[in-house]
Amino acid sequence: MIEDSASTAWHGPSGPYWSQPVEAVLQFCGSKPNGLTSADARDRLSRHGPNTLTNDRHEQAMVVLLRQFRSPLVMILIFAAIVSGVVGEGREAVIIGAIILASCGLGFTQEYGASRAVEALKKQLSRKSLVLRDGVGANISVEEIVPGDVLKLSAGDLVPADGILLEARDLNVSESILTGESFPAVKAPGICPANTTIGLRTNCVFAGTSVRSGTGAALVVSTGGNTEFAHIAHAIERRVPETGFAKGIRRFGYLMTEVMMVIVIIVFAANLLLHRPLVESLLFSLALAVGLTPELLPAIISVTLARGAAAMAKSGVIVRRLEAIENLGSMDILCTDKTGTLTEGAIRLDRSVDIEGQPSDDILRWARFNAMLQTGIRNPLDDAIIAAASAGERPVAVPSKVEELPYDFVRKRLSVVVRENSVTDLMICKGAVREVLSVSTEVLMDGRAEALSDRHRREIDARVMQWSEQGFRTLALAVRCFGPKPRYERADEAGLQLAGFLLFLDPPKKDIARTLKALAERGVRVKMITGDNRYVARHLAETVGLANRSMMTGEELSSLTRNALFGRVQTVDLFVEIDPNQKERIVEALRRRGHVVGYLGDGINDAPALHDADVGISVDGAVDVAREAADMVLLQRDLGVLMRGIDDGRKTFANTMKYISITTSANFGNMISMAFASPLLPFLPMLAPQILLNNLLSSFPGLAIATDNVDEEEVHAPRVWDIGFVRRFMVRFGLISSFFDAATFAFLLIVARAGAATFQTGWFVESLLTQLAILLIIRTRRPAWRSQPSRLIAWLTVAVAVLAVAIPYLPGSSWIGFVPLPWPILAGIVGITFAYAVVSEWTKRRFFGHDRTRSERQRRAKTERATDRAAIEDHRSTAYRRRPLSPSGIGSATETTGARRR
Repeated sequence: MIEDSASTAWHGPSGPYWSQPVEAVLQFCGSKPNGLTSADARDRLSRHGPNTLTNDRHEQAMVVLLRQFRSPLVMILIFAAIVSGVVGEGREAVIIGAIILASCGLGFTQEYGASRAVEALKKQLSRKSLVLRDGVGANISVEEIVPGDVLKLSAGDLVPADGILLEARDLNVSESILTGESFPAVKAPGICPANTTIGLRTNCVFAGTSVRSGTGAALVVSTGGNTEFAHIAHAIERRVPETGFAKGIRRFGYLMTEVMMVIVIIVFAANLLLHRPLVESLLFSLALAVGLTPELLPAIISVTLARGAAAMAKSGVIVRRLEAIENLGSMDILCTDKTGTLTEGAIRLDRSVDIEGQPSDDILRWARFNAMLQTGIRNPLDDAIIAAASAGERPVAVPSKVEELPYDFVRKRLSVVVRENSVTDLMICKGAVREVLSVSTEVLMDGRAEALSDRHRREIDARVMQWSEQGFRTLALAVRCFGPKPRYERADEAGLQLAGFLLFLDPPKKDIARTLKALAERGVRVKMITGDNRYVARHLAETVGLANRSMMTGEELSSLTRNALFGRVQTVDLFVEIDPNQKERIVEALRRRGHVVGYLGDGINDAPALHDADVGISVDGAVDVAREAADMVLLQRDLGVLMRGIDDGRKTFANTMKYISITTSANFGNMISMAFASPLLPFLPMLAPQILLNNLLSSFPGLAIATDNVDEEEVHAPRVWDIGFVRRFMVRFGLISSFFDAATFAFLLIVARAGAATFQTGWFVESLLTQLAILLIIRTRRPAWRSQPSRLIAWLTVAVAVLAVAIPYLPGSSWIGFVPLPWPILAGIVGITFAYAVVSEWTKRRFFGHDRTRSERQRRAKTERATDRAAIEDHRSTAYRRRPLSPSGIGSATETTGARRR
């Protein structure tokens, strides 16, 4: 029996498990070839724990909480509170401490709540594996797998635990996540030396790797934290590249922090030069640093993205990586297959015919045996064959299976050998027409075998083309008789007799034309990437209204260099007869053209393209390796669902940009105001606790920005991060804010002749009211009164505005340095706020009008530059292809190898 310790989980009495016979490992594990009993599995689960890496929720909560206090700005506040306490300013220390707790508590509740909501969504995608329990196969949650379980593996599975192979058939496993080797490793039962490295343990499979082809069964030896994956997780953890939006946010944060630090140092120095108290000047400067910096920006983004993920989940899109929401809103090209996306996905077998195109019961019977007995990749074509055969009037007994040659993406065919009687085995091979023809030497005509001649080939090509132009997908079926033999190899898949064809029909979705038109209206261009032949693809494109002016085949693509593909990919609408390994090249070329590319796929070989796309999208029924590679998973394979997800992504982007715009304009304006007012006034323009309270109160409506309504026109075009726009917005509206701050100063000093306390109170009220006003104005590009904010924002804005006016009159306000304001001063502040709102609204209309014109000019210039660059690179690549080969016959590897993003 396996013990709980990691050391004994990896070694048996005679050495590591990979160096021992399978029988010895089974005995050591207390298991059998038919697996564990359910009772034994429950007992082991209680002792070994779930098959996951350490994931303590309380630790997660503590990490999120500590993250709030690790912020440099919070550290500044804590330092300020300590300084206040040391010098005897206990009241200020208490106030600052209370504001620290309130601010960190607010950030923690929002961020932790957002993370829990996202985790709850991800649980909807719980992964399962086929395991033998009580002697029968059962799909159980990966977390419930224990040492001693027997896994059944097939193409597309992610291996959930470490184990030793009990059996394997053409089993190829991708181990790049552990070894870095891009080619799949061939696996088979056996014994390896004790000192064999991971990459050479051909008798083992490891957690985190994926099955590329074939089938197998493995005895689980290690789970959870005892796996090889867990031991080196810190080294092989996938580094997800930073999105353009995240990079822009980070750079913006650096910019704001640097400007803030410069101004704060200048203000502090100026106060010292004016011989103001050192402690008071220090506290003012530290509070200014906090008040002028968007310290809640990470929490705002987390909350906004989490709410966006929740909204998308209601639309049928589960987000696995929050950052991808912003990329979904920016996406302008979507690459997708046709089956189940553009078509109904309910494939039916329309007819089974012989070589001459006549209906044939034999073809359907043989196809049924092949589909029912194969144990590799489950696919809708086999399901359609079985359904059509089951609808027949006479049930046919299924012969026993002798051997299976599983499907793979090189051969593009699948063979099953059945034993019809004691003297004859029958190989039934079905697959792509071209690939089956390549291993056929004869044709069956009226039960007689004839040599496969050129005439036959021409007739077959003509029939297949005709069927394809009618929208049928065609598979070929061939057979061969053998005398009984113990084992069959791929070499036996030759000299076949081509027997007939299977014609499948997958009609287009009823509303797909409308969906494609709606996507085009949103600025998303759909490109079809399919392995089907050109005639089927073009027929479907014409039927559903998809652009099909330009088409590229896989054969043509394979002859293009990287630069040549860059030059042509922009204009191609349909990529047909594509090899799965070419999909990544297409995505990479589109991204080089400056597009934000989404890729929708669900197959084994879609994983590289899903990784390389800006937004990898899969479906709930996809193979494990595709779902794990995706950023988002559709609960229904429907472009309508994805379109709603795009709208939700753009709403999330819009709300995030609202907060950034509001924060930058207000903070930049305050920087300018503080920088000029502090050295000119005979007193501090606002006390440190007042600055912190102002910052805290203005954060409440800001946090609610995630719930805000988004104008319809905001979702009708891709949204991209533009640091230039943010900078222009910050300067324009920041200067307006500073102008009205100056007007407030003049009103308080010259008109109202306010003292220090009244001035500080008056500016506190004006500053808070103007921040609330600009929130309502900037949150929409429409006139503010024509765009209704969310109910939460409206109520919080009103509540904070009332509180801002009421604070000076509340008991205990003197603790923070406030004094009641005479009504003429309060009326003047309200009047200044109203004037500020009017000017900001007028400026907003002019600003967005000019910015729209600027964006259109930049877009045209970018298109022209890309076109010129494409022409130059296409010319260079043409010249390259015309150059003679080097003496070795090998060209430059860099001409054909694309850069990988992940």
